[in-house]
Amino acid sequence: MSVPPESVPPSSSEPTPPPADMPSPEQRQWAMLAHLSALLGCLLTGHWFGVGVFIGPLVIWLLKKETMPFVDDQAKEALNFNITMAIISVVLLLITLLTLGIGAILTVPAGIVIGIAWLVLVIMATIKSNEGERYRYPFCLRLIK
Repeated sequence: MSVPPESVPPSSSEPTPPPADMPSPEQRQWAMLAHLSALLGCLLTGHWFGVGVFIGPLVIWLLKKETMPFVDDQAKEALNFNITMAIISVVLLLITLLTLGIGAILTVPAGIVIGIAWLVLVIMATIKSNEGERYRYPFCLRLIK
């Protein structure tokens, strides 16, 4: 007795096509670079709230926003998150200055915790976007729409 051909599962040598909503490998790579460029900017400038963390995501967003929707989304997310972190840093610095340094008792430990959280979240976003997932930072002002 023979088995009808439509009931035979495909051989494992045939590649399975990616889901229709899955971004292409090129889009995933650019999205990953948008998040990773903030980390690179931090390493080059020496701090996580400087101009360096904005340049990479901004350039990638401006270059790819029209042609790659996934990159547009993730580069904006990276840019918004880094703007949010810069605002938090400025607020902590102002608190320290306005209290003539006494506020540093609270702002320095808060800054360290926020810096570690920034690093962990950027790495998580890099990994998730490389997997094709639209990553959303847990706390982020959506200033650029």
